[in-house]
Amino acid sequence: MNSFILNANDRRLRCLLSAFIFFLSTPMLMAETQSTQSPSSVLDIFSGKKELEPSIATELNAVINFKSHPYLAHADFTNRAEDLADLYKAVDNKLLWLGNNLAEQNILQVIELLDAVADNGLNIASYDAKLLREKLPAALLLPASDYKQLALYDTAISLSLLRYLHDLHYGRVSPQGLNYNLKLREKKLIDLSSLIKNSLATGSIKQLPSLVEPKLQQYQKLKVALASYKQIAQKTVDLQLHTEKSINPGENFAQVQELQRFLSAVGDMQELSTNKSSQYSDKIVKGVKKFQQEHGLGADGVLGKGTIDALNVPLKDRVTQIELAMERLRWLPVFNSGPYIIVNIPSYQLWAYDDIDQPNANITSMRVVVGKAFDHQTPVLMAEMRFIDFMPYWNVPYNIFKNELLPKLQQNPSYLEKENMELVATFANESKSVTFNNSSIEQLKQGNLRIRQRPGKQNALGKVKFMFPNKDDVYLHDTPSRSLFAKSRRDLSHGCVRVANPQLLAEFALKDQWSKEDIEVALSAPKTQRVVLKKSIPVLFFYSTAYFDPNSDLVLYADIYGNDAILLDALKNTDDLSDQSIFVTNNSPS
Repeated sequence: MNSFILNANDRRLRCLLSAFIFFLSTPMLMAETQSTQSPSSVLDIFSGKKELEPSIATELNAVINFKSHPYLAHADFTNRAEDLADLYKAVDNKLLWLGNNLAEQNILQVIELLDAVADNGLNIASYDAKLLREKLPAALLLPASDYKQLALYDTAISLSLLRYLHDLHYGRVSPQGLNYNLKLREKKLIDLSSLIKNSLATGSIKQLPSLVEPKLQQYQKLKVALASYKQIAQKTVDLQLHTEKSINPGENFAQVQELQRFLSAVGDMQELSTNKSSQYSDKIVKGVKKFQQEHGLGADGVLGKGTIDALNVPLKDRVTQIELAMERLRWLPVFNSGPYIIVNIPSYQLWAYDDIDQPNANITSMRVVVGKAFDHQTPVLMAEMRFIDFMPYWNVPYNIFKNELLPKLQQNPSYLEKENMELVATFANESKSVTFNNSSIEQLKQGNLRIRQRPGKQNALGKVKFMFPNKDDVYLHDTPSRSLFAKSRRDLSHGCVRVANPQLLAEFALKDQWSKEDIEVALSAPKTQRVVLKKSIPVLFFYSTAYFDPNSDLVLYADIYGNDAILLDALKNTDDLSDQSIFVTNNSPS
């Protein structure tokens, strides 16, 4: 009899459990559960307890474990649950904000921080400042026994602040999700829970953003520029210039008065001309040249299509450019001191810093050619320059052979000899040349043979290449096509970055190893020579359409790869950024 009762109970328990699992697995019912059940009551169901002893700790843990907050526009906080738990664990699972004499003052300071997130280029709608302000008066009047409502409001303040600080420090988007090969952080260097707890203890809540925002000078300058451009955008009428042909200095232009008012508003003309003429005068030309310099255009003063298009960009879009540049800088791990090489792709420019931490240290700067916008984009990456090849072979990539060389070779069997190229079994420098015959093309198609170009004047890599192993197999190199550096738009390569002054870059990289004379000899030698760097140099290929150059001038570049639009679309995702996408884990790609 007892056995039968136990079996019956067991069956009922299994039925109840199956029904409950079905209940939770049904989206509609789950939605109803979240809207009608409080976090603690749902947890009571899970634990099998009808009642839990009421306490603040119980209700705080209920909110944290439920990982969804009924007050907030984006309720799900799965990716911030660990941060929230750490924060309340640090104060022994007690209220952080409510229930003390400084509650109103402290909470208002947090809300003021959330009201000002746009100063850092973040979206105020993501942090529920308006709702938290509206609920504050009632929250301050809650009785000490209303543990559930106290816990809900207290955690809402904490969660919104944690979200803001996390976004400000790490960014809203994972760069790896956009195929940016930036290094993951090795470990957490900032403890948000401790910072918040300490700020409360010392009355320094207002200082929290300055403790977590990027310390890079580039970021700090962009933050100032953002405030300036927002003010300009609010009070300036956008241009809508129209012209059938380029307007040269001295010619008449019907919209010249609109143009000079705009240039004056954005600070490119000191004062408006009193002349009401339609002539495109020297004073206005000077302002246009300044505008062209600030937008990565050839400063010739001619109102061509590129300049007209840049002038017609709404100023709110320029504000967005700066905000996106700030977001990308949040993705970067902390730089170690010492030399660094940075290429900003849309600016077609390279800067080599003697010490990235010393803004006044010597900076080597030069123009570059980057990958074509439509089919050979230069990737965003971080890598370590480890060696330099003087008088290198050019190992022709298979896709270039297939798409470009194969048709020429099929038409002209002497093409290889004409271009100083040879067949080899492998790309090792010591590989011997293989004779071209009737079966060679078929072997090339199958990958059994390869094509490389010998060192010399015709070599596509010029006289030197700078190597930093990376999954995209791109590098910095010289080029015999020197005329390309005179162009204002220089997305012309197959993905590698061509440098305008390779000797100067070699002198920078080898300054502690070789003399200038040694480098000149290597650049004129007949054979390939590899030099391994005593200490590797970090290299960053970056993408930012708003960038301060070493002269502290902000330049706003064209979005040549369309990456700004891609990032804007990614920012529409309201999910909190997962720490797994930021830090190195056992599953991270090597």
